[in-house]
Amino acid sequence: MNKLRTIIVDDEPLALNLLRAKLNKIPEIDIIAECKNGREAIEATMALAPDLLFLDIQMPGVDGFGVIKKLQSDIVPMVVFTTAFEQYALDAFDVHAVDYILKPIDDERIQRAIQRALVRCESDEDTLNKSRIISAIDSINEMENPNSVSPQSISLPKLNTDKVERKIVIKDRDDITLLKQTDIEWVDAAGDYVCVHAQGVTHIKRCTLKNLLEDLDSEMFKRVHRSTIVNLNYIQKVIPHTKGEFFLKLGEYDQVKVSRNYREVIKSFLTDM
Repeated sequence: MNKLRTIIVDDEPLALNLLRAKLNKIPEIDIIAECKNGREAIEATMALAPDLLFLDIQMPGVDGFGVIKKLQSDIVPMVVFTTAFEQYALDAFDVHAVDYILKPIDDERIQRAIQRALVRCESDEDTLNKSRIISAIDSINEMENPNSVSPQSISLPKLNTDKVERKIVIKDRDDITLLKQTDIEWVDAAGDYVCVHAQGVTHIKRCTLKNLLEDLDSEMFKRVHRSTIVNLNYIQKVIPHTKGEFFLKLGEYDQVKVSRNYREVIKSFLTDM
């Protein structure tokens, strides 16, 4: 049987060493990389395409949730979070079938998580990895802010759309953010949600990619993957990849994959420049 190619991520060296020691005893696991922070985890996941990611949630800088938000849906592997979260967050994980291991790490829970990953690997359920996690994150945010205002409940004044840029409404916990379209770098779908990446921040919005695309400037935003839209103004570099695919570098850290079905969109953009 093929082993699960695994990346482990934790900012605490002792926790990383303990997790490695426990996983090395399990024959189904092949550890291919170790990461000490969220940035390293994003880069390693994109470069190595692991089957499984053991990911600490509470890390400085880009935390575990931030890692998932920054990865395109088809790049997100099966994920097992390692956490000391409160019970309400664990309940959200259970509801959305997101695997986790409580710290201090428990051998039995590791075994259950790995067996579950093996089953999902055989059933192709891994296509739902990101949507499960984003749904859980949204549920956690709702539980932390039960009195937050819904974007649909806000009455905005009617504007002359010829003079005012149409903005995207985002509910972030108990705040409502109006995003300028020119600030949005790229968008990735995750089931009933989209992750909107703007000025170094990832916002979660409950809507489909198709519906959001209808609200965006069609000259500025183009679909480059079945789950991804990019703002053409933020493309800094085109990086060839395998099988006719390539990556777009959109800033200091962000890269998105262009699938073969959409590569003509980028070729046309480059030709017109």
